[in-house]
Amino acid sequence: MDHKDHVHLLRDGISSPGGVWAELGSGRGAFTLALAELLGSEGTIFSIDKDRSVLDEQARAIQKHLPQDQPTIHYLPQDYRASLDLPRLNGVLMANTLHFHDQKTAILESIREYLLPGGNLIVVEYNSDRGNTWVPYPISFHNWQSLAEAADFTRTRLLSLVPSSFMGEIYSAISYRRDDPE
Repeated sequence: MDHKDHVHLLRDGISSPGGVWAELGSGRGAFTLALAELLGSEGTIFSIDKDRSVLDEQARAIQKHLPQDQPTIHYLPQDYRASLDLPRLNGVLMANTLHFHDQKTAILESIREYLLPGGNLIVVEYNSDRGNTWVPYPISFHNWQSLAEAADFTRTRLLSLVPSSFMGEIYSAISYRRDDPE
């Protein structure tokens, strides 16, 4: 995958420039760069990863590729499973990170609490339920729909699919914080 694929996977989940977002488990920032491009200078991103060195690498890459019109980006070297000091968010992005956790529901429930009413969660994952050494706990879109519902998200929909030579295909999906009991 390249930058165009990253942007493609996110584009339909970003309704307009701006807003306050967090990317959890942002790594070297391939998807942070795509999110920054889509949010533009009106946006704010909290890029969160346990590894401070990859966040430093990410900051340099974003400055190089988006020297102008980039959002405000805060780089936080933290484990997103811990309590985070964040403002209420318009959106959360989890790209290729949820598949490292077998107990996903508790993580999703805590993420939901960071979102403003109507806020959304975009996930990017391998469209498979069979793991391996590098992707131990993938979740297919079909099973993502059930998991999102169990974690009190609603209106889950597929955004995009991209072929992957590693595990067949990657999908992006959006789910919204449930604000009112149904």
